[in-house]
Amino acid sequence: MKPDRNTAMQQLIDQVKQNFPLDNPELALCGPNNTCIGCPKKLLEIVDSEVAYWQSSLENNNTPSLGDLDKFAKLCKNVHRGLKRNGLFNR
Repeated sequence: MKPDRNTAMQQLIDQVKQNFPLDNPELALCGPNNTCIGCPKKLLEIVDSEVAYWQSSLENNNTPSLGDLDKFAKLCKNVHRGLKRNGLFNR
């Protein structure tokens, strides 16, 4: 059985909190030899602000649309790819 949209968003938020280094300032630095491809700090800030927004929305009983779930998941996937390119995230 598939989860409802609120549960699905909460599960996505939980996965992001578990897998992204949102509270690790060491990983928000430039890559080796200052060769950044995208700014890891800004990428993590974007994800962190989206997590905070959706966490607040869920607490206020706002139900995300399927498009919202897809957009947030896509953002996280793209940020993950950017962090890997910088050599800061190896998962």
